[in-house]
Amino acid sequence: VKIGLRVLTRPLPEMLPTVYRTLGENYNERVSPSIIHEPLKAVVDQYNTSQLRETQMTPLPQDIPTYAKLLQHCCTSKNLQKLRKLHAQAIKFRISSDDFLRAKLVSAYVSCSEFSDAHFIFSRCNRHSTFLYNTLIRGYASVKEFHLSLNCFRQMIDYRKEIDQNTLPAVLKSVAGLSVLRVGKRVHGYAVVREFGSELAHCNALISMYGKCGDLSSARNVFDGMPERNLITWCAMMGGYGMHGDFEEIFGLFDGLLEMGVKPDKAAFTTVLTSCSHGGRIDKGKEYFKMMTERFGLRPSLEHYTCMVDMLGRAGRITEAKELIESMEMEPDEALWRALLGACKFHRESEITVRGRCYFI
Repeated sequence: VKIGLRVLTRPLPEMLPTVYRTLGENYNERVSPSIIHEPLKAVVDQYNTSQLRETQMTPLPQDIPTYAKLLQHCCTSKNLQKLRKLHAQAIKFRISSDDFLRAKLVSAYVSCSEFSDAHFIFSRCNRHSTFLYNTLIRGYASVKEFHLSLNCFRQMIDYRKEIDQNTLPAVLKSVAGLSVLRVGKRVHGYAVVREFGSELAHCNALISMYGKCGDLSSARNVFDGMPERNLITWCAMMGGYGMHGDFEEIFGLFDGLLEMGVKPDKAAFTTVLTSCSHGGRIDKGKEYFKMMTERFGLRPSLEHYTCMVDMLGRAGRITEAKELIESMEMEPDEALWRALLGACKFHRESEITVRGRCYFI
């Protein structure tokens, strides 16, 4: 039996529809756990608990709009325990079969990464809307289950469901995660045909996808053709060049970002400092590190210090790297020590003392 995109081994009559049927017709009776398939078992446990301790539970309204708002809060807070309780109460009040509420339940379970439960409710919906497919596609992409995300998208196309502006960014993220450029180009073509191609979110996703798939020319074409750009746009383009070692292009983009009056964030500085390290641009790296603190008021993180130590260490400036570590307000982590000690080993520094610790390499 197919549930959404997954094939489950038990026939439908042996699974959770039995629970729905039982709760719908005899809501004052307890449900035997022996008839329950594993997905949503906790919901029925919660339902049974509510029957035993009904007087201790806070009364909940029984109308669908209120439940929808409460489920939306579960999406935001990712509170699985509260979600289970709300779902059990919805079953008890015989409103859980409403398609609007089921859509909210799917979204809430996806937000809590409970995909088996989400898929089961998806399979019970009378109408599989674009919203439902988008929820699953986006949910799988968020946990890096890119194959499953694209399977949802493929099923959406097979069933001729309408694709909207919320569908493609998550699809492109999955394409990038799997580096399937051929699929990415088809999605890009579809976006252009449907006139989604010029939207900021889609352009950013396209740049990221092309960059991760190694097609920097296409990424740059999208970038250059954009009517407007934000910080994500610049970072996506710099990230694409960074993945393929084109450091001079990164420096040019970063300078262009500053000229356009866009304020870089910590992630942008991580990208440019990493490029300085790998490209051997010591003076430029120092300039950017100083700019980060003095011009933009950003406090360097361990990641930024690690980039600087790695950059100085690669150049053999072990003493400067040591002094930088000793000036830090935070404790170094494993990655930073690895960068320093790796540089010492490469440059045959057999002993070094940093922050009161003596290391023999």
